[in-house]
Amino acid sequence: MERNKLCAIIEAVLFVAGDPVERDAMLEALEVMPEQLDDALDALEGEYEFGRRGIRLLRFGGRVQLATRPDYAPYVERLLQPVQKQSLSQAALETLAVVAYKQPVTRSEVEAIRGVKCDYSIQSLIQKRLIQDIGRKESLGRPILYGTTDEFLRHFCIASLADLPPVDLTVPTEEVNGELRMEN
Repeated sequence: MERNKLCAIIEAVLFVAGDPVERDAMLEALEVMPEQLDDALDALEGEYEFGRRGIRLLRFGGRVQLATRPDYAPYVERLLQPVQKQSLSQAALETLAVVAYKQPVTRSEVEAIRGVKCDYSIQSLIQKRLIQDIGRKESLGRPILYGTTDEFLRHFCIASLADLPPVDLTVPTEEVNGELRMEN
């Protein structure tokens, strides 16, 4: 299939879908080779970027989606007057960072790193669909393991967790009264 036609078809499919579309589903529906799809996606993304168009192509976690360009958000908001999104609290952001970098991780592991309880932050992040239950740890009590979601990737405009900036999450310890304790 000719690239321009494929680009137009992909644009139409993504526009109508609205939500992220699985790359594998696109390959099957469009009956193209992975290289053809990648080439067309690259071309579309380049067109949107070069022209500073109102939409852009997002790729994350094996999914593709059309989204509005953040630069133009104030104009869209003025027209549509959306309900204000609740921003994340500092505690929720810290909890989210620990989950993103250490996943899969249990609540108690997050609390050990942060040094404070994080039940509320975890529930808030689950409700916002930024993290999810991804299984159980094979240890005493079988605690829930948490990990980030595709919504997390989309929200922060990153394609994969490999795109997260490097950070040192090792927790320094100190000895207090003969016990090793994590510093807060």
